[in-house]
Amino acid sequence: MIYGRHVDPVAISLDAHSTGLAMTKLTASSLVTIELDGKQYPTLVRDRQRDYIKGNLTHVDFMVVDLTEKIRTNVGIQFVGISPAVKDYNGVLVHNLEKLEVECLPTDLPERIVVDISILKQIGDGIRVREVDAMLTDKVVVLNDADDMVAVVTAAREEEVLPGAEGEVSEEATPELSVERGKKDEEGE
Repeated sequence: MIYGRHVDPVAISLDAHSTGLAMTKLTASSLVTIELDGKQYPTLVRDRQRDYIKGNLTHVDFMVVDLTEKIRTNVGIQFVGISPAVKDYNGVLVHNLEKLEVECLPTDLPERIVVDISILKQIGDGIRVREVDAMLTDKVVVLNDADDMVAVVTAAREEEVLPGAEGEVSEEATPELSVERGKKDEEGE
């Protein structure tokens, strides 16, 4: 299905196999050109439906965009690099956001926002939206709150060792056994 602000909805048919292969490489912010009846439509993929048993693509919606009008959409975040806080101090990287809302022209829309986590040196270090925004071009405006945390390194929680958990059997850890008789046993006596 192709639809958009200045376009009447049109149902289209695509080759399932080749479309399925192409869709694996596309993100929600990938610009796709659809040619229909000799006319080209710049579009964004808006909805994908799959047969959950076979994994085959069954339906795709394409939203037609005007290349001269700014759009608002979500762009996924891709974390790259190795954080010294995670590697050296056994920290845990917590992803607070998986995507950011941006506004830009469709031609300036990034397929993904790459965030380098190698700057996270200590436990407690984090990356805020304002720092990610500074990494992008002036043509892309991030609409999320600048103080929102994108990712942070936290200390790994240590598990509490209970008495007798390391192969030792203490009297406190031994369960008591109780035997109850059923009514039949009581009646027979």
